Amino acid sequence: MQVNLSNKTILLGVTGSISAYKACDLARLFIKAGASVHVIMSASAERFISALTFEALTRNTVLTENSESWASTLNHIDIGKTCDVFVLAPATANSINKINHGIADNILLQTLLAYTKPLLIAPAANTNMIEDSTTLDSLRALKAKGISIVNSQSKLLACGDIGNGALATVEEVFYATAKVLLSEEYWNNREVIVTGGGTREKIDEVRYVSNFSSGKMANALATALYLKGAKVHLISTKAHDDIPLTINTTDVNSAEELKEATITALQTSLELQKERKVFLFMAAAVADFTPKSPKRGKTKKVNIGTKWNIEMQQTDDILKAVNQLGQITIGFKAEMDKKNGFSNAKSLIENKNIDGVCYNLLANSSSFGTTNNSITFITKDKSIDLGTASKLDLSFKILTESQKLAINN
Repeated sequence: MQVNLSNKTILLGVTGSISAYKACDLARLFIKAGASVHVIMSASAERFISALTFEALTRNTVLTENSESWASTLNHIDIGKTCDVFVLAPATANSINKINHGIADNILLQTLLAYTKPLLIAPAANTNMIEDSTTLDSLRALKAKGISIVNSQSKLLACGDIGNGALATVEEVFYATAKVLLSEEYWNNREVIVTGGGTREKIDEVRYVSNFSSGKMANALATALYLKGAKVHLISTKAHDDIPLTINTTDVNSAEELKEATITALQTSLELQKERKVFLFMAAAVADFTPKSPKRGKTKKVNIGTKWNIEMQQTDDILKAVNQLGQITIGFKAEMDKKNGFSNAKSLIENKNIDGVCYNLLANSSSFGTTNNSITFITKDKSIDLGTASKLDLSFKILTESQKLAINN
């Protein structure tokens, strides 16, 4: 998913870690998102990768011990003044401990000490170094000061050991940075549940009845909510490899599983957050019917015959089941009926007792799984055409309208 960071300026600090080369990929992600990137390198970082590489990628002169100039803004005081966030990736254990104690004995740490805006640190070190009590104390202290920490990951390290200490994926560092830049007070730490994907209703242990829903809209919504700062719980029947790893996820299959997971998640969120409204975005495509008596094992073709009559029964209405709990609920309605589609979608507000509906008029089944979508946001009093855009961009628009709806209710 392409996040838009246009008009944002990022200061990328690189320290002396073997993973310094990954900072190049991180810089490319920032630039692809529309951000302007300036790089600072410690002398130790220059032993692993050249400043010229970053200059070629960013089109900006890199600040190093040798390039600092007081005849321009390329110095440890001025370079950060126009930047929106300082990202230190990779951050060695040495640098982390020095930052915590206010030590500024190189150009990078001097710049950081003079910097007054949001700071994000992505540690990378040998397991023994990253898990040393001094480093852990420093990370806790920095986090307590409001500094964002992107936890390292466990894998095969450059030294040959297997354990914690590898730099988080560049995608995770990117998402965490975007969250710092895009988060809003209204959504920050707000409990939100998103459901997605088409449910699978078992015929037997091998076959099932389902629909064409891809779950991409739910993934985009969950990502947008994460970037706004919300505590997101995604309940989905589909893969969600393209969302931030720190989003809480629950995998389900059937309508019954989805109902139970949604009710449990809502009850937990409502208990945790009593002073603020919880949101439910019901983007899942729930089957209307399910086989009445699913078979154990695999039903053999020879035992079925030339026709297979499967008795179906209605699934429970999840929206009706959850809407007595007190959350703000936004439903989703896909229609192919140009004449009655809008009215069918709007009728959900009264019939299901929900707050709003995202209406999507489909051309045919190939409309599922696409990158872009068209949404009309419908409330009891009005409707707003959100246009055609990427599902992530539409998600941000949906959040804006949902916020307005909740505030005005």
